[in-house]
Amino acid sequence: MNTSKNVLGNSPKHVDHKTLSDEQDPARTGVSQANGVREAVAVPSNTATNNSNQEECKVKFLRFGVDSLYLSYHGNLYPDIDIKLKGLKQTAQSEHRDERAKAQYVLDDHIFEVKDKGSSFFNYVMEDNAFRISLSRPGKKIPMAYAKISSEFLTYMPPTEAEKAIRSVLVQLGELEGQAHVSRIDLFVDFITNQDMEGWKRDAWVTHASAVNAYAVDNVFTGWAIGLGGTMAARLYNKLLEIFKSNKGYLIPLWQQAGWEAGEQVWRLEFQFKRDVLTQKGLITIGDVLAHLNGLWSYASTEWCKLTIPNPDDKTRSRWPIHPLWTSLSGLDWETNGGPLSNRFSNQRTPEDRISLGRAFSAFTTWMAAHGFRDYDEAKEPFQKALFHYMNNRAMDAGMSFEELINEKVSLKARQFNTVDNTVDEDDGITGAARAYRKASDGD
Repeated sequence: MNTSKNVLGNSPKHVDHKTLSDEQDPARTGVSQANGVREAVAVPSNTATNNSNQEECKVKFLRFGVDSLYLSYHGNLYPDIDIKLKGLKQTAQSEHRDERAKAQYVLDDHIFEVKDKGSSFFNYVMEDNAFRISLSRPGKKIPMAYAKISSEFLTYMPPTEAEKAIRSVLVQLGELEGQAHVSRIDLFVDFITNQDMEGWKRDAWVTHASAVNAYAVDNVFTGWAIGLGGTMAARLYNKLLEIFKSNKGYLIPLWQQAGWEAGEQVWRLEFQFKRDVLTQKGLITIGDVLAHLNGLWSYASTEWCKLTIPNPDDKTRSRWPIHPLWTSLSGLDWETNGGPLSNRFSNQRTPEDRISLGRAFSAFTTWMAAHGFRDYDEAKEPFQKALFHYMNNRAMDAGMSFEELINEKVSLKARQFNTVDNTVDEDDGITGAARAYRKASDGD
């Protein structure tokens, strides 16, 4: 379906580079197909200043789809839910940490953390690894709910199913009216390329945005950002570097299924569309937006922003030839399969074991060095005794028993990680969580 013209203006029609006919000349189209990998071929030019036009541009797509989805729902919070959430918010504000740990709302398989503050015009906020939900009190003119579906959840189920999942939660909190409205949607593609991603200057970007910025960390180029802070934005960045900082290791197995091999750099092109842009295009509801992803991508990559090969002899930048990398990226067909989905998902926001165990290892080896130990077996028992005395002293200073201190600390972490329902008997809850962990570790 070509939605570009009738919804988003006179955008060029998408070309599926995987089905180009033999009659189409790569010298004119800039696209060829080899070994099942979509390739864009740069056409040599006497006037182009970008050196990358002298080599074949290869692009291999790994995944594409919706990365972030922000929705608003009209309706009214149920009065009894309003009372319950008001009490939980007050609990989250308690001076007593053991009380704050009980600021949780359990719905289905979600153990939401209820925040101590609202956001913007919304009185209540609750969150787990799948959803962040802001809720308004009954009778207000603003939407009942403003919700974010997490990026990780959108690797587990497609947007249509993800919206059904959050709706099934919201209908238990209030009476909804009509379809969800889209406040923001981010579209992405992850890919591998042989191109030097800093091999062009800022003027190669021909865009309606006023800001174009390049970024580097420790003198390593990380990517481009275009129009950040506006109603539309684009980012072209090294996703492999980013996931190590943002704890998004769940993407690695999905890339591997799509043919990624260790050592290959993965780049992401991402377009962000906010409500103002969507409304201008007549796209308001979740149904409308998801039906026109081809049109949104085409508008963003062929009208709003283009990567070009600058021609210093032509002062009309709109006539500059399109970079072959951009030719390939802009031609995505959003009606095809965007790649593999995760087969497992957890609503819990737990850190990876390597993080917590890494801290424990660092603490243990620091203590060993400070006390002259080199042998693990010799050090472990003295270390356990020293740790016990330290925690016991902490408990006495706080006027608590050893067990009370441990339970308080675990309960606060459990609320933050959405792992244990602190509103039930503590022993049963923690035992249940430990049992679930052992089953997962055993592969059950």
